[in-house]
Amino acid sequence: MQTLHKMLVYIAKTIAVSIFLLISNSIKAQNYAVGADLSFLKQAEDNGFSFKENGQKKSGLQIFKDHGYNWIRLRLFHTPTELPNSLEYTIVLAKEAKKQGFKFLLDYHYSDTWADPQKQFTPKAWEGKSHADLVQAVFEYTKNTMIAFRDSGVFPDMVQVGNEISNGMLWPDGKLPDNWNNFAELLQSGINGVYAGCGNYPCPQIMIHIDKGGDKEFTKYFFDKINSYSIKFDVIGQSYYPWWHGSLLSLRECLNYTANEYKKDIIVVEAAYNWTPTEYINKNAPFTESPEGQKQFLEEVNQIVMMVPDNKGVGVFWWEPAVSHHGSRSYFDEKGNVLPVINVFDKFTRK
Repeated sequence: MQTLHKMLVYIAKTIAVSIFLLISNSIKAQNYAVGADLSFLKQAEDNGFSFKENGQKKSGLQIFKDHGYNWIRLRLFHTPTELPNSLEYTIVLAKEAKKQGFKFLLDYHYSDTWADPQKQFTPKAWEGKSHADLVQAVFEYTKNTMIAFRDSGVFPDMVQVGNEISNGMLWPDGKLPDNWNNFAELLQSGINGVYAGCGNYPCPQIMIHIDKGGDKEFTKYFFDKINSYSIKFDVIGQSYYPWWHGSLLSLRECLNYTANEYKKDIIVVEAAYNWTPTEYINKNAPFTESPEGQKQFLEEVNQIVMMVPDNKGVGVFWWEPAVSHHGSRSYFDEKGNVLPVINVFDKFTRK
């Protein structure tokens, strides 16, 4: 009888663990981010550009929604003079996305224009400030813009504090590798600003985003340094463009190492491939630069992310698939018709 009792207890525990794992995996699957940076989409439609599927005009957001996309990523510039990505513009676009059920990743550039590894221009309004004043400006600006999103009913679900910050942010004050202490204080100030803007809302997840999807060694160097400053964050974001960042094998090795080493969720938050010959003219390409090759590239990247150990690969975002001008990395041809790459996530879509 005692043996039977122990066996029944063991079976009950086994069933309980199995149910827990099933629930956990179900939750994980629901949280997988199928995303796109659609920061230019509103501008394109405002200027009269028509996105189409099978020759029929459709809302750009609707096309993505119909094919399994569940996240939108929007960049925010401080005071843009040439590009549209102001606070007001971003709030309007975020509202349209939220109406359709998209989750929202906010990408702070902390600049009036593009911020990336080659340039991290300090906003004109902050030029000449001391380091201490810059730290305070980052905090106040982040807090106030988060409150603006909150008050508009489009509070972000996730926030990038800086864009591709492998070489720092707010140059020259926070430029790396010479100014790690300054950079760490600026980064922490941005994170603090996000939290200060939450109010009674659940605070968004914090992403730290670099551009080293195929570089395991740099990724280790960077996040070891981040951890040495005890900076708390939730998600590691990586950019991956194969002509800059190496082979798919390098991507796999980097993401798998990162998951095992840091135990953080990982998103390839920028990826793209060309549907017309652009980057691989007169040299070998991993896929043909064609509509079908573009689709194959995204399928392979997504497969690598989904196979990251411990389910730490939690999403893929395409960078700017919806632009009004002919772009070889977009999802649309010169007439606005959507390309085969839009179908990659159809098999994952919940009907």
